[in-house]
Amino acid sequence: MRIREGHLVGDVAEGPIRFRDRVLGYIGLTKPRVIELLLVTTIPAMLLADRGTVDPLLILNTLVGGLLAAAGANTLNCVADADIDKKMKRTERRALARATVPRSHALVFGLALSVASFFWLWWTTNMLSAHLAGATIAFYVLVYTLLLKRRTSQNVVWGGAAGCMPVMIGWSAVTGTIQWPALVMFLIIFFWTPPHTWALAMRYKEDYEAAGVPMLPVVATEQQVTKQILAYTWLTVIATLALALATGWLYAAVAIVAGTWFLAMAHQLYAGVRRGEPVKPLRLFLQSNNYLAVVFCALAVDSALSLPTLFSL
Repeated sequence: MRIREGHLVGDVAEGPIRFRDRVLGYIGLTKPRVIELLLVTTIPAMLLADRGTVDPLLILNTLVGGLLAAAGANTLNCVADADIDKKMKRTERRALARATVPRSHALVFGLALSVASFFWLWWTTNMLSAHLAGATIAFYVLVYTLLLKRRTSQNVVWGGAAGCMPVMIGWSAVTGTIQWPALVMFLIIFFWTPPHTWALAMRYKEDYEAAGVPMLPVVATEQQVTKQILAYTWLTVIATLALALATGWLYAAVAIVAGTWFLAMAHQLYAGVRRGEPVKPLRLFLQSNNYLAVVFCALAVDSALSLPTLFSL
């Protein structure tokens, strides 16, 4: 790709690129909607770590560091996936696919955000949180994006570990350690990621197939995929209930109700496929976001109120 008189030549779009489009392109590279969900899990983890007495400034500093880390990792992911983003309808309007941001500039932008996140967390929280953020970025880009994504249908199972790290970073920012509740929160998101992602991949199966990405719905039957979705949904709900040992009655009640609802959706999807009925996997994908948000919001409220835990009863 060459730049000539404000035009991008040899890529998707030619013509002058407006400043507004360029700025929006850089913002889009960070995947703000993904960041929003990741940060939603950080605050509850911090509140649980000290049962609601966390310094608001520490929460703010941790969120800023987490935002920088997620933005850096997502940007580098877009750089690595620029070629396949052009082939998929779901991603064809991303900045690098449309050439509104030069790929080399995006690479520098992603690296700068990643480095900034490390030093910000080191300066404002502790070295453990900074190293966890750095390891998350490296794992997401090098292991998931470059190694697993295009080689195995289990890519999101293991690659999803990167999305679990905000709870670990939040916990370590408060305590300087990693303890069992942080590991359980890690498992909640780890088990939640496959049904969430595979439901989306079922909807955009042709996209992934065209891009040569072996997502599970591309290489397995719908019945096999929905069976796996159901299994991981059960593991997710079990993990949320295990966390109730460190929380109060409010979180436990919400986890039971929300878990029942989430399981019902997964069972409905699996049963529909078995009966040969038309299914709408995108509904499960969208509602899985709401499920995770509800569970972690309940955790935040329960922790902020410092309700008695099962251990203290």
